[in-house]
Amino acid sequence: MSFSYIENKEFDYLFRYIIVGDINVGKSCIMLQFSSNQFREEHELTIGVEFAIKFLEIKNKNIKIQVWDTAGEEAFQSITKSYYRNAIGALLVYDITKKSSFEHLQKWLDSVKENSSKNIKIILIGNKIDLEDKREVTFQEGEEFAKKNDLFFLETSAKNFININESFNKLTEEIYQNIEVLEDEEKSKNSIKIDDIHSIVNQNKSCRC
Repeated sequence: MSFSYIENKEFDYLFRYIIVGDINVGKSCIMLQFSSNQFREEHELTIGVEFAIKFLEIKNKNIKIQVWDTAGEEAFQSITKSYYRNAIGALLVYDITKKSSFEHLQKWLDSVKENSSKNIKIILIGNKIDLEDKREVTFQEGEEFAKKNDLFFLETSAKNFININESFNKLTEEIYQNIEVLEDEEKSKNSIKIDDIHSIVNQNKSCRC
């Protein structure tokens, strides 16, 4: 499936994604690289949530992607969980140079599944592969966790812009394919149940936020 990033314009679908994981795993850097093609060596601690927007085109459909970067600190969990409910995609991030961030993945995954839609798609991200000499989590360990929990998996470098777009593209592709399947099924019944489609994606052509 081909992707084309486009300028702000009218859109057919609004996809909301959340980025979750421990503090200092690079969530904000991933969001910044995706939305603005920028990297900051020093990044302020996320307080609650921050968000960014990017538009792309798939099969002549304009998709507005709204990315929510959630705080990794325990003190903000009650705030950030409220944003899980409206998400249809999640990036579960750990730092390959910090074993503890990998060991906490199950907690984050459980939180996402408990507080979001049953249709949410999740991709596992092992960030900071530019620090290979400091690696504490092997590629195989990440891959095994992903397989065990039925997740997509990629390793990234927000600093060197490795697999950043690819991560979001994979998530978007899977969600869009789900929409196509639902729409085809409903068309075959000669009726479209809008509520079924909305359970996977928020469709909105008038919002400018």
